Amino acid sequence: MQKPSALQQLQRHHPLVIEGMSGYDKRDPVTVASVIVRQLTDRWSVNPPPKPVLLVTQGDPYEERGISAITRVVADSLGIFRALIVLDADIADYHSPNADRYKNICEISYSTLAYVLQTDLPGALTAIEDGVDIRLTEKNARRTEEGKPALQHYYRDFALLQEVTKVACKQICGSLTVAHTSREISDFSVSSFYRVGLDSGLIDASEIVSFSGEPRQPIDPHTRPAC
Repeated sequence: MQKPSALQQLQRHHPLVIEGMSGYDKRDPVTVASVIVRQLTDRWSVNPPPKPVLLVTQGDPYEERGISAITRVVADSLGIFRALIVLDADIADYHSPNADRYKNICEISYSTLAYVLQTDLPGALTAIEDGVDIRLTEKNARRTEEGKPALQHYYRDFALLQEVTKVACKQICGSLTVAHTSREISDFSVSSFYRVGLDSGLIDASEIVSFSGEPRQPIDPHTRPAC
């Protein structure tokens, strides 16, 4: 029996994408994950996902805090497997080698998902790229006003990875759930680019589970990407 391709494996599932800070998030990942699991369980008890859930990660290396630790706990708590989306080597050659592959059952490149959008959802990739570029310009203008340096070049790559992952997964699977790991999202984080999918109409607000349940913890992530 032929083994299904990574895209076929993904298509059989309902994708769950979790967005949040990387290792500079000092909160207990188990506590954060428990909030996310509770919120997802409450949502899905009313509106169950149409297919088995698959947690889609985006290449963060494992750390004891932040998104990579949180997604491990969520996967274990929900009893689900994970899929990995990675940047191609010609974009970031360090991304795939450093990615956390915990409970991973399939792996897909960014270029593959970008091709899916170009083929199956004409105009979507251009809308995402334009939206990311516009917001980068706006954010860097605000940083200049605040006396801060421009965001580093990799922000564009990871913002595109984040938004293309969600939109392509939705297109491939027919459904999507996005969960955030914090209530307050820094304007200078990669996570803040979630507005691109929303504002372009490619992601619906009803598909996003906003985090609630913990006090605000102000963090300045401007020196590191937060996918």
